[in-house]
Amino acid sequence: MTDPTTHSQPAVDPALVARVKGILVQPNAEWLRIDGEFATTKTLFTRYAMILAAIGPIAGLIGSLIFGEASIIGALVVALVSYGLSLAAVFVLGILINALAPSFGSTVDQVQAMKVAVYASTAAWVAAVFDLIPVLSVLSLIGAIYSLVLLFIGLPMLMKTPEDKKVVYYVVVLIAGLVLYAIIGAAIRAVTLSVAASTVGLAGMGAGY
Repeated sequence: MTDPTTHSQPAVDPALVARVKGILVQPNAEWLRIDGEFATTKTLFTRYAMILAAIGPIAGLIGSLIFGEASIIGALVVALVSYGLSLAAVFVLGILINALAPSFGSTVDQVQAMKVAVYASTAAWVAAVFDLIPVLSVLSLIGAIYSLVLLFIGLPMLMKTPEDKKVVYYVVVLIAGLVLYAIIGAAIRAVTLSVAASTVGLAGMGAGY
């Protein structure tokens, strides 16, 4: 018999679910809560970013195996590389946000900057579930666009940016972020093409025997 005093742990952390729901549905109120919370870069990544950032790579992995012609090893390599690079991109974005802060009269605070980078990425991470079905993967762009909206709301709030410098600060961070993600995207595409070429090569060698 099951001990009635023992409570099973939920499959997903309720706090994480509440944060995702809050930042997506009521971003202004959620950013205010985030602003006053204690956090460290480690907890932001281990308790949030590393979990949500896995949605896209896992969905892409499953989708490529079901609908594509990728080998299991090839698809796994692409998933792991994209996962690692996506986390690295968020980390670098947080560093950039903090480094640019003094130029726009904002508070220099690395943890606050990481909060902005991590939580603003929520919509893009969640929408990456559409990568499960390749023909629907274009819908993940909706999440990416909404993440830009979240960044616009949260950046000045957490970094304490003066009213007259909010837009300029956002635009500069946006440009830096777009360049960063373009580089990351190019790296992921390069790995994908390399894996695909290797798969074709191995298939050709197998056919020769």
